Amino acid sequence: MNPLRVAVIGAGAFGRNHVRAIRELPEVELAGVYDVDRSRAEALGPVVGSLDEVSTLADCAIVATPTITHERVASQLIESGLDVLVEKPIAESSQAGDRLTRLAEERARILQVGHLERFNPAVTALERALTVPIFFEVHRLSVFSPRSLDVDVILDLMIHDLDIVLNFTRDLPNEVRAAGISVLSSKVDIANVRLSFASGCIANLTASRVSTEKVRKLRVFQAGEYISLDYQRQDAVRLAVQPGAAAGELPISYTPLPTTPGEPLKLELEAFFRCVRERSQPKVDGFAASNALRVAEAILAKIKEHTDLVAETVRRGR
Repeated sequence: MNPLRVAVIGAGAFGRNHVRAIRELPEVELAGVYDVDRSRAEALGPVVGSLDEVSTLADCAIVATPTITHERVASQLIESGLDVLVEKPIAESSQAGDRLTRLAEERARILQVGHLERFNPAVTALERALTVPIFFEVHRLSVFSPRSLDVDVILDLMIHDLDIVLNFTRDLPNEVRAAGISVLSSKVDIANVRLSFASGCIANLTASRVSTEKVRKLRVFQAGEYISLDYQRQDAVRLAVQPGAAAGELPISYTPLPTTPGEPLKLELEAFFRCVRERSQPKVDGFAASNALRVAEAILAKIKEHTDLVAETVRRGR
């Protein structure tokens, strides 16, 4: 089998990670790196001189450029006949994401979006154990970093968990409540969100990039049990009611879910390359990614409503 030739567009932090992972995977080769800052591309590998040149050198491409450029860059690559993996969020708006998804369909190109937590071994284990989710409690906290301050914490961090929750509920929320504040940047740095679904399921999500510690946890409650997942440790444990427990015994069973360790980024890339070779549907396609972004936009709108309300309350109290 000939190696799959892969180009990486964007030589920032995400691009560097993709280049590293590609070099560690079998049956693929780095065709080149393109970045508007040529010196950054030169530091990673063979340089591609322009976007127009990518299609002559590669079979597929990874788009790891700033979000505002995703639609333009990915569209050009798809139009030139390439399959594309674009980093999350899919685009700067859900409408742009929809356009990109339709274009990929029209051109019969693979479009996968980089929601890599879908490939976390603990998430895969949870997916197998899921029945009818009733309540989600999610915390994604990070210490402050100057990275990604051009977007709100919803699009930077929480969007991973929005994608997971939407995938598990198989539905869009019918009610969104949210509050958030700016702390160390001009964007929203910490937010709490409550999503309600027609099924009765509730999801409560908190995201912060101004925490004193890094936390990546999700708990889901379903009939007679709950499952606690740690994204960082890549493990999940089921706590369930144990019927018929003897007197004096704790009527709760504690069972780790079986997982196979692996780096989510490599698993994500392997899945994309498999889709390219087999012409199969990606696990995270443009429709799913655009829906996650659509909910993120609704959350940001609710945060603005809440911020305006608080500002008015403060003004009146003066």
